[in-house]
Amino acid sequence: MKTVSTINPATEETLREYTYEDDEAIEAALATGHEAFQHWRLVPMATRLECVRVFAEGLKAAKMTLAELMSAEMGKTLADSQSEIDKCIKSCLYLRENYPKWKAEHEHSEANGFSVTFEPMGLLFGIMPWNFPLWQVVRFAVPALLGGNAIVLKHAAMTFGSAEFMADIFRQAFPDGLYQNLLIGHDESARIIADRRVRGISLTGSRKAGVTVGKLAGEHLKKCVLELGGSDAYVILDDADLDLAAKMCAAGRLVNAGQSCVAAKRFIVTKKNSEAFTTKLAAEMKAAPKPAPMARKDLREELHKQVLDSVKQGARLVLGGEIPEGKGFYYPASVLAGVKPGMPAFDDELFGPVAAVIEALDEKQAIALANRSIYGLGGAIFSRDVKRAQELARIEMDCGMVCINDFVKSDASAPFGGVKDSGLGRELGREGCFEFTVVKSVFTPPAKGADIKAGD
Repeated sequence: MKTVSTINPATEETLREYTYEDDEAIEAALATGHEAFQHWRLVPMATRLECVRVFAEGLKAAKMTLAELMSAEMGKTLADSQSEIDKCIKSCLYLRENYPKWKAEHEHSEANGFSVTFEPMGLLFGIMPWNFPLWQVVRFAVPALLGGNAIVLKHAAMTFGSAEFMADIFRQAFPDGLYQNLLIGHDESARIIADRRVRGISLTGSRKAGVTVGKLAGEHLKKCVLELGGSDAYVILDDADLDLAAKMCAAGRLVNAGQSCVAAKRFIVTKKNSEAFTTKLAAEMKAAPKPAPMARKDLREELHKQVLDSVKQGARLVLGGEIPEGKGFYYPASVLAGVKPGMPAFDDELFGPVAAVIEALDEKQAIALANRSIYGLGGAIFSRDVKRAQELARIEMDCGMVCINDFVKSDASAPFGGVKDSGLGRELGREGCFEFTVVKSVFTPPAKGADIKAGD
């Protein structure tokens, strides 16, 4: 049997070894999930809402134990793990309050006998990443379960312990079989996607993983939502508050040690402010707390190679850029200036605490450089003219989410997702909550013949 070990990125110590589940276990999960769906789809909304409440209470009760496990497995600080759990609890309660209202607003009936309803899709397959072990799951699973679906989930191998712990909390809150966690690899995922009992797939991961899963989903005609990578551009205009911009950009770059799809990555500043902004950004990055370790050694090595290759091609290293000695997969907060298209720091996703500063001649070129990417997840604009910034965000920025004078964050109230190679579909918000539902039209034509009067 194939095995995998979880490793603490801060100490490089092995935490635990896990055995991958076999074909029999996969078949049992699919059969159980499909059967559980047949019952759950008919359960009243009030019952589903109560299950979400119990799940949130379960997270609250297990907060410290789960936070310590998440930090040990993927390296984030304990405070960040606790904050992630708090966010999940808050989001569960928000969705519990708003999901029924959103569903009622979507559904409607017309005078001619035509009506629209949103029905559950069926058994769903979730493929989750390691960087936000709980939040990524909650934002997919809770709306899907509220919609009447059942879930089989594959988590990242490096967070198998967190995945099993979370599955226990789900099992205590929801009826048997509705949420099942499988310890499997990528090869097994292909079999699950192909199974006719599976009706939809949600993936959060790399562009490469998205292409693979999207191709399989298309081959088997399955609905999929893909939340992939990003190289988010933050545009700092001539009239920007540079102190605010530097503070928000540094914070957005360093969240989760820079290991976030929607983290700030490319900082495009007009020539007027280029030198001053770079100095302020470097100062903010240097003064920030030391980033947590990166999740794996190979991820740190890849990031460092991207930095060195960009410097070889003409970028200037302003801060950091050296792998520290000692245990743990740490990488310092780093700033590259003079970054241009063609360099890894511009073209690729830097998944770690490295900021790439790009100079633009003016606003027009800044927007063009922001959009010059295969990715289009999030972005930001810094300007004192908020109305003008909003107009640019809406009309010119080619991405799924834009923040004004702040860094991009996911929130249960707002649709989350990108364009281009950053993925397909949306999670969260009114729009994202119904991705895995069937929009069903029901038409009852008027009776033929004479008019039917009331009471006939």
